[in-house]
Amino acid sequence: MTLSAVATRYAHALADVVTASGSPLRAADAVAQLNAFETALRSSIELQNALTTPAVPASRKRAVVGRIAGILQLSQIARNFLFVLVDHRRIASLPEIIHSFELVVDERLGFARAEVSAASELTEAQQTALRSELERLTGKRIRARYAVDGALIGGVVARIGSTVYDGSVRGQLQSLERRLGAEG
Repeated sequence: MTLSAVATRYAHALADVVTASGSPLRAADAVAQLNAFETALRSSIELQNALTTPAVPASRKRAVVGRIAGILQLSQIARNFLFVLVDHRRIASLPEIIHSFELVVDERLGFARAEVSAASELTEAQQTALRSELERLTGKRIRARYAVDGALIGGVVARIGSTVYDGSVRGQLQSLERRLGAEG
């Protein structure tokens, strides 16, 4: 997912508020609350239309957002953030802003995100060992997402940002093929 400058700007602004000392809202709670609102928004075409159509006055949109926020028991910070998005006609960008917000907060807290593909499902012990090794290699704490990719034959491939750590059998075979081709 390519993040727009707009989504990143809003994500940084929210992160500034949430990570400030004394903030009553934790970053994880902010994500959960915004995701709950986004789920409600996604579940209703009428709601999406009402909040994104320029013909609907901002005051009506704010009233709708306020009612939904009340039903979902959103914090005042999350509610105010949604009001800002409505006022600036950015509510349609909410999924992208949430994703960007998670990345910004992880970065500020010293986490790196890893996308890990394995030939088969990894056990909890294997995930812990792999996460420890990735933390040693990067010097950061790792938040990993795991997926199974049968094309790997065996082993794992981890992507952290633009860096790929390939410990798969397929990767080792490709490396061997390149070396043999260079010698011939």
